[in-house]
Amino acid sequence: QPMVYQDFIASVENRRRYWWRSVAGWPRFDNAKPNPIHYGLTHLASGRRISGLITQNVDGLHQDSGQQDVIDLHGRLDEVICLACNAVSSRRDHQQRLLELNPGLIRPPLVYRGVGMAQQRPDGDMDAGFHPAGFEVPACGECGGILKPNVVFFGEAVPRPRVQQAYAAVEESQLLLVIGTSLMVYSGLRFVRFASEREIPVVIINRGKTRGDALATVKIASELATTLQGLLDRLA
Repeated sequence: QPMVYQDFIASVENRRRYWWRSVAGWPRFDNAKPNPIHYGLTHLASGRRISGLITQNVDGLHQDSGQQDVIDLHGRLDEVICLACNAVSSRRDHQQRLLELNPGLIRPPLVYRGVGMAQQRPDGDMDAGFHPAGFEVPACGECGGILKPNVVFFGEAVPRPRVQQAYAAVEESQLLLVIGTSLMVYSGLRFVRFASEREIPVVIINRGKTRGDALATVKIASELATTLQGLLDRLA
């Protein structure tokens, strides 16, 4: 199970466990690179075929591929936010502080060991076991508050201004293209419903079934990279 917001704020032990595992998982996450699908969408944007992008991902890879107009619906894992003063700082800097605070507890074999030895988890951390006694988690450098990855955990609501920004982007569009998601999470499904209610065509490209299929004007149930490349070839 991924970390739940209520559990994260409930106890220092839960936060220590999360950050201990996050230390192990961060290098692999930080080294991730955009794939052809990211670059394909950026190419569509540069040709003004798409006017904006709403993503449920938290990896920042759309921006790394050159995409300019991105709404990170669920936030960014490369940022850390203070729950008291809302100051946002770099996850890379936070990693360094974690390493410096725990020099005798965190060793390179733990931080960099392969997937075969520690399972990558959905929060960008690794299942590296419970934290050892004495593991320290840094507080906010501005006010001393609790630091949390700047992502929307389960049990936490997407900030309303961000949702309204996404609704406005959909309302201004001639078509909503949905790719690579089952829409099982309502935070994404709501925009399909919103478009359908306003008679904005919805095109879904996903290999499997999605919760939005009944609302789709067109559903393409095929492999995403091949389908997107075919679209790019047709538009060339």
